[in-house]
Amino acid sequence: MALQPWRKGTVIRIDDHTPSTKRFWIEVPELNSFDFTPGQFVTFDLPIHEKINKRVRSYSIASWPDGGNVFELVIVYLEGGAGTHYLFKEINIGSELTFRGPLGVFTLKEEDLQKDIFLICTGTGIAPFRSMAHYMKLHNIPHKNIYLIFGTRTKTDLLYFDELTQLEKELPGFHYLPTLSREDWEGRKGYVHSLYEEHCAGRQPASFFLCGWKNMIDEAKKRITDMGYDKKAIHQELYG
Repeated sequence: MALQPWRKGTVIRIDDHTPSTKRFWIEVPELNSFDFTPGQFVTFDLPIHEKINKRVRSYSIASWPDGGNVFELVIVYLEGGAGTHYLFKEINIGSELTFRGPLGVFTLKEEDLQKDIFLICTGTGIAPFRSMAHYMKLHNIPHKNIYLIFGTRTKTDLLYFDELTQLEKELPGFHYLPTLSREDWEGRKGYVHSLYEEHCAGRQPASFFLCGWKNMIDEAKKRITDMGYDKKAIHQELYG
């Protein structure tokens, strides 16, 4: 696969999604259509350091390919993080960003669609899974059960909550399972692990996609293999 060139993107919209996250819509003026596969990411070259290896930051695409030249990112502010400080404090509508992409192979394959699919995430790790689910609905892609298991601390941190609750009603076989670790509410309480273990009690054929912080991914990989699943059934995208 040819290496993607560096391009210029223009920020056309910014939304404060939660107290700690922003949604950025970026247009690629040189292209009529920015084509990508749900699950892929883009890499920015941000003016935050002299050395390029200290300037690059990667973010999963939260939108889905629709034939247009605009893509969406959802980014959480990291205290002390030079990249997110720049994006949150210096970037405005009309700002230009240098990026390369789409990149990555964290994508659904045909063989995954023949099994139950577990999309397990924390925080902004929900971005690639939002892209996958909407794309499957848009193109009526045949699939078995899809379980989107999303763990976060409080209800305020539930990204795309209303949207995904609605998608559960519209996409057959799609199960949206948010869980909170620090707050009581009307939904599930605790960490993500008990949810996929519960739904895999029958040890049915399944593919597991993990996206989020390292501690969650490491524990999930151990628990999934302990249930008897092959390591090849597990795919990961690590944050931080």
